[in-house]
Amino acid sequence: MHQFPKDIGWIEVVCGPMFSGKTEELIRRVKRAVYGKQRVQVFKPKVDDRYDETQVVSHSQLKLTSTPIERAEEIFYHLLPDTQVVGIDEVQFFGPEVVQVCEALAYRGVRVICAGLDQDYQGRPFEPMPQLLAVAEYVTKQLAICVVCGNPANRSQRLVSSEERVVVGAAGAYEARCRRCHLGEPTEATPPQTLELFD
Repeated sequence: MHQFPKDIGWIEVVCGPMFSGKTEELIRRVKRAVYGKQRVQVFKPKVDDRYDETQVVSHSQLKLTSTPIERAEEIFYHLLPDTQVVGIDEVQFFGPEVVQVCEALAYRGVRVICAGLDQDYQGRPFEPMPQLLAVAEYVTKQLAICVVCGNPANRSQRLVSSEERVVVGAAGAYEARCRRCHLGEPTEATPPQTLELFD
């Protein structure tokens, strides 16, 4: 159990693949803050309207009222003077400026809780998540269950045809996969990538 600091702000990041419970964990932490009578505001990207245009909704249908925004800087336009906790869902959909926004909020004494994908559909780091993970005080890596083999899954397999990096979707468009089952089973003709180490 974290012993959170007092009288300062900090950044918490909940990351992992789709269907790993990232949004559920964000909602849980925000609701605990509300129960503790803290002033909370939650933000989400406007592009994520899968379940609702204004609410943060988990795949299990837990809901939380939020403010949809297009750019991370808009948080400052909506921020109330007495806000103590800021939640940001699907943080990977914001550009690199979200890192500066989160840090600025933390320096103001705000607890910032972010949830988002740390890898894209090809298993590559999903910017700006690596930078956000580097400056966060607390990082929680969530895992899903691989739908192919049942092992712990840390990647999101896209099922629809698209070359775009950002394709908003849910069940039917993506599946959780483990390292081995992601992008298909390796064969002798297509061995898994390896790293060569040099002296």
